[in-house]
Amino acid sequence: MKKLLLNFAVLLLLAGCGTSSKKQQSEDVNKDLPRIAIAGIAIESSTFSPAQTQEEAFHALVGDDIFSYYPFFAEDASNRKRANWFPTFRGKAIPGGIVTREAYESMVQQTLDMLKENLPYDGLFLDIHGAMSVVGLDDPEGDLIIRIREVIGKETLISTCMDLHGNVSKRLAENTDLITCYRMAPHEDAMESKKRAVDNLLERLENGKGKPAYKAWIPVPILLPGEKTSTRIEPGKSLYAKVAPAADQEGVIDAAIWVGYAWADEPRNHAVVMVTGDDKEKVTQSAEELAQSFWDVRDKFEFVAPVGTLEECLDKAIASKKHPFIISDTGDNPTAGGAGDVTWTLRELLKRPELQATNGPSLIYASLPAPQFVEKAVAIGEGGQLESEAGARVDDRYSGPIKLSGTIEKIRQGDKHAEVEVVLKTGNNRIILTKKRKPYHYEKDFTNLGLNPHETDIVIVKIGYLVPELYNMRADWIMALTPGGVDQDLERLGYKRINRPMYPLDKDMETPDLSAQFIPSSETI
Repeated sequence: MKKLLLNFAVLLLLAGCGTSSKKQQSEDVNKDLPRIAIAGIAIESSTFSPAQTQEEAFHALVGDDIFSYYPFFAEDASNRKRANWFPTFRGKAIPGGIVTREAYESMVQQTLDMLKENLPYDGLFLDIHGAMSVVGLDDPEGDLIIRIREVIGKETLISTCMDLHGNVSKRLAENTDLITCYRMAPHEDAMESKKRAVDNLLERLENGKGKPAYKAWIPVPILLPGEKTSTRIEPGKSLYAKVAPAADQEGVIDAAIWVGYAWADEPRNHAVVMVTGDDKEKVTQSAEELAQSFWDVRDKFEFVAPVGTLEECLDKAIASKKHPFIISDTGDNPTAGGAGDVTWTLRELLKRPELQATNGPSLIYASLPAPQFVEKAVAIGEGGQLESEAGARVDDRYSGPIKLSGTIEKIRQGDKHAEVEVVLKTGNNRIILTKKRKPYHYEKDFTNLGLNPHETDIVIVKIGYLVPELYNMRADWIMALTPGGVDQDLERLGYKRINRPMYPLDKDMETPDLSAQFIPSSETI
């Protein structure tokens, strides 16, 4: 409350001095409400992929446009009325390769410049993923929050929301005050979790309690892919079912388990448990119980679906009477950080005689970024014939560019991610090629191209576990263990910088110390 009064005094002084039109806008806000900024830069990026991510991939929302992303910030939403909000910069990219330093610095500087415009703040809602990698920089989210603190000060209450596949370094834990992450994989509760972070922030400002008395942080030396830790199945289902009861205790603000991100080679990449609150005993006990629960089931995690080599997967799909039979091409999954243009799977499946026969099964392959191929297709137009090389312009480690020939069945312009999409018909196969990477997660991604996945025998998608629409669409499903920048076989990746020992890379490691480590308040660091 003292902080709020101080802020109001500063605002009145600034208004009296006539500092700037932006400062004068303070006359239009309710001075009885807290001042809260919004910011965030989000991506998960594989350091095992040769791809690099540029700034344009983040499709930034700036200023009031940020409100449109969050349903709980609609004009008539209760949370919108509980504070004076100052949205700044929010960028979110589909997963990809490491972010260029130039892109990162540009986005950070825009964030800092916009934060400076409306100082001071009582709170900040920080919306990040937690698995961003940047050229020449370890722990970008830790760097980001430190630089934000240098602008907004140590007293401002920061509430951070993350993906459960993010990483929580000690310095990120130090500089945030409230922190939470998703509790479901697939992330059907993403928006619910973001709202929880905002609700926690508003409540702590409104009740005057401010920063939590205790922040317990426990690094857990486990590193597993998301495809083995889905909350749809055990043991992930039961493990994450323990989070909400821990968080709902009196004296606890929130509790969270981060699986961590397996496809980056940095010291911060591992599982983490954090619990925040004012009751030291409950915070400690809850954090240690969650960490121990995770460790106790470490050897129980299995892939969320049947898995096999690509050859085994194709054998099953071709023989199956269940349609659509979906195959996950996991190694080059763009939604985990793959380059997207690995041609290995496409080359192998086009060798199969069953898929070339006129009476063979129908197949959709989604997708292959191939800008030069797409450019030629656009020049020729729908209905034309095209033979040209495609793919492997970014990641050619497993297979070079592939020569494709067929009929240009569909050209679609204007997609947010792909920009241009082309459907090439070759035999019974429909191959989707794009100007830029795009994940194919929704039925409309196919129907917009004149394709009907429900009436297709085999659908191959570059993905790991299926997101809800694909999962509900499937008649049967298998994950192919294919090569790429997000290879599911972690031992093939060749880690050099993660902390060791690490389960399951070091299966016979000794039992770790899972005692709660108390992180100092952001005001004291």
